[in-house]
Amino acid sequence: MNIIKAIILGIVQGLTEFLPVSSSGHLAVVQHLLKVPEDRILFLTVLLHFGTLLSVFFIYSKDIIMITVEFAKMLFELITGKGLRVNNEYRTLGIMIIVATIPTGLMGILFKDVFASFYSSTLIIGISLLITGTLLWFAEKANSGKRNIKSMRWYDAAIVGIFQGFAITPGISRSGSTIVGSLFRGFNKELATRFSFLISIPAILGATVFEVKDAMAMGLGDFTFGILLAGILSAFLAGILAIRTLINFIKKEKLYYFSFYTWTVGAIVIIVSLLK
Repeated sequence: MNIIKAIILGIVQGLTEFLPVSSSGHLAVVQHLLKVPEDRILFLTVLLHFGTLLSVFFIYSKDIIMITVEFAKMLFELITGKGLRVNNEYRTLGIMIIVATIPTGLMGILFKDVFASFYSSTLIIGISLLITGTLLWFAEKANSGKRNIKSMRWYDAAIVGIFQGFAITPGISRSGSTIVGSLFRGFNKELATRFSFLISIPAILGATVFEVKDAMAMGLGDFTFGILLAGILSAFLAGILAIRTLINFIKKEKLYYFSFYTWTVGAIVIIVSLLK
């Protein structure tokens, strides 16, 4: 492993984590092309996830700070006997993020082995990419929703969380599935995008924590501090670019452009899989 390979992997992770094209599938393919064995990549992958997480904090720092402050105030009021007062959008978002995280976490824990088995099947990855493209196409072509934060209900968040849970499947995009789920619930596109990235924080953080144990068990390999830093920084910068790009595409109603990409890649993966 060298710095160049770490940078390439960081860029791939950062871009595909937030663009609706599936990061897990792309990272696995690039890892194979760079001839990096799995026992040498796991620890770096954990840190690359951390780099992409930092990019969400960078873009949505105001929301994250306000949600944290208002949620703490809400808990204090509840403890001091003032009752549960959800009287602004940040308190609502805080509660909805927690609700959405619950089904995602349960699916990840209960079906961990099932999802893990999918990584060994390029056919499943290819089919999943086709599904991602189809979901993006129908979501973009559907009428734009009008619902805002005030109209959100707990079951809306839970449904979006289930969509996020299915994205544990390699080939199913996390950002794509959560945005699609939000649009299907009638959210306006600004809220769908915002909510998708905010609920990615506990999802990515949780996945990273679970991966740390396995990564430490396999060892740190031959990674130097420079290699690790290069990977994290490239994932962080690529993540910022990906988030801003996706927001721009959604605003211009061009989300379906990614359908053509995932359909093409998915078809290629399936053909290669069948020809083996």
